Amino acid sequence: MTPVSPAPAASVSDFEQSLVALEQLVDRMEHGDMTLEESLAAYERGVGLYRHCQTALEQAELRVRMLSDPQDPSSRAPFPGMAGPNTTDG
Repeated sequence: MTPVSPAPAASVSDFEQSLVALEQLVDRMEHGDMTLEESLAAYERGVGLYRHCQTALEQAELRVRMLSDPQDPSSRAPFPGMAGPNTTDG
């Protein structure tokens, strides 16, 4: 199964579709009726959907920052509590 690779500029509708698909996938997995192979494939798909949603949210955050103060590049840092996956929060 091929992982979902996020588009450079994920749209709101793409985010919403991915979020709905992720929620449905979680519901199916929580029922426990899947085989191990199906569970692993669903987990892999879920990780791809999660990453796609996370990328879309990060892009939206950047757009908000740029709209808030386009002349101040330092304002483009992550919001407090929204550190990326490779950083720690204290």
